[in-house]
Amino acid sequence: MCPTAAVAVDGEDVRIVDEACIRCGLCVPACPHDAVKVSGQIGRALAVAAKGDGILTLCPEAAAHFYPATPEQVVNACYAAGYRAVYRGIIGDELVAAEYQRLWDEEDWGTMIRSTDPAVAETIRTEYPELVPYLAPVAIPAVAEARYLRARYGPERGIVYVGISPPINDPEFDAAITFEDLELIFRLRGVNPLSQSEYFVRVPEERRRHLSAAGGLPLKMLQEARHTSSRFLKARGLDAIPALSHAIAETRIDLGFVDLLSYEGMLDHPLSGPPEELFWRRQLVASTEPPRSATPVVDPTVVMRVGATFDIKRRPARPDAGAVASLLEAIGTGPNGRPWDCGACGFPTCTRFAEAAALGRATLRQCVPFQERRAERAAEEAATDALTQLATVRVLRDRLSYEVERSKRSAEGFAVLFIDLDRFKEVNDAHGHEAGNHVLRAVAAEIRGAVRASDLAARYGGDEFVVLLIRTDMAGAGRVAEAIRAGIEGVGRRLGYPAGFVTASIGLAEFDPGYPDAGDLLVTADRALYLAKSKGRNVVADKPGDQTNTETGHIKAGQT
Repeated sequence: MCPTAAVAVDGEDVRIVDEACIRCGLCVPACPHDAVKVSGQIGRALAVAAKGDGILTLCPEAAAHFYPATPEQVVNACYAAGYRAVYRGIIGDELVAAEYQRLWDEEDWGTMIRSTDPAVAETIRTEYPELVPYLAPVAIPAVAEARYLRARYGPERGIVYVGISPPINDPEFDAAITFEDLELIFRLRGVNPLSQSEYFVRVPEERRRHLSAAGGLPLKMLQEARHTSSRFLKARGLDAIPALSHAIAETRIDLGFVDLLSYEGMLDHPLSGPPEELFWRRQLVASTEPPRSATPVVDPTVVMRVGATFDIKRRPARPDAGAVASLLEAIGTGPNGRPWDCGACGFPTCTRFAEAAALGRATLRQCVPFQERRAERAAEEAATDALTQLATVRVLRDRLSYEVERSKRSAEGFAVLFIDLDRFKEVNDAHGHEAGNHVLRAVAAEIRGAVRASDLAARYGGDEFVVLLIRTDMAGAGRVAEAIRAGIEGVGRRLGYPAGFVTASIGLAEFDPGYPDAGDLLVTADRALYLAKSKGRNVVADKPGDQTNTETGHIKAGQT
């Protein structure tokens, strides 16, 4: 994910915040919908091509992107599209390498961080200003080459940079575009690289290296660094910057020259292509490199500067502390009481994620612990009736099916109680629905207290309840039903209602594993309930012909 939280999320809309983007490219392969597109200043590049005298700087990585077209065919296509001269980025590497070699030869510079990677420089300027004084005062190779070309050809000539991660809005270029943008320009100009000659149609600009390695470091310096490791530290990835900041700015350790890049090279960049093709890209680009020149390839008469200064970039707006605290509370903590900090959201810590979310640069949908708790809560809500906290009908039916199968295997029966409040509508009509809800909650608590933990009590709907009594025969079920009936009658008295105003009728049914196809158990219990109602309510009944006392509701001895 984005190390600078430059991906803004607004509902279903996602956009890139340009002022925060460092163009590291991580968001492109991370998006599963291929929704992040990278493009440059195509209109400006077309305008330069239309003039016919513009200069194009084409990075060496173009050999891999435009394959199977050869580098010669790609350069010829650039000529055909309207560009007068095509450079290959070698001059910039040579200029920057010479400056780094000069700095390397000096002894007393302490710690110096390589500054040829724009993503590294922008991250330090924005997030780690304490490291800005340690950035090497050297421009990136593309900028150094642009300055060289302007000094050589004059300021009126347009210069277009083409690369994997173009430096958009850099004043040294008239336009900066991607390889995909150049392909579009070829199509718009009616040029097909594969149809171009396999030999240069013009005398090409310098393509050979003399003292530089790819990326702008001097070859001599890299060779010496193998034997002087105390003066040379290699670090890769933006996640190395916090440790460097601690070592350099806090503990004051001299690390020597820090060769810091966000990736090993531009061919490793996420925008270069699939990671499984990395070694193919490297081999292909290396095969197109001409032999090294024995003499310098930079014109010494061209006067220009290679230096660079880095100002501290103003930190982005800080999020509201209250909003961050609310988000952290919503995320919660792990089993050990500490923040999750699992990194699944793309941020190293929950605090960093909450800060980004408070600024609209992230969403809780990215947070795995939050989503898991949300799913658990939804499952609990689906399984529990909100008013009575008893099980729902869906849970009841699932459990009933399970108990039927278990009973068939174990030959142990179980019983069902179907409970219905007798005059609940009168409670609502006379005292209001809130009073009715109070009665339902109290009745549910009474039922819950009368059954075992292994049993199941569920709200069937409205003022109806169902209880599954596991490993219980009809005699046992009758005793439980009588206890529940008497308890509900007592609920009415405790709540202050007249005697007999809050009562319940209960129907019983038993699943006999010897007769598994005897019929739907809930239907049987419901019929028994209607029988209880027909006997005057506040009764327990189990089958037609059941004799009960309609005044007390007690089942007579010898019955059920």
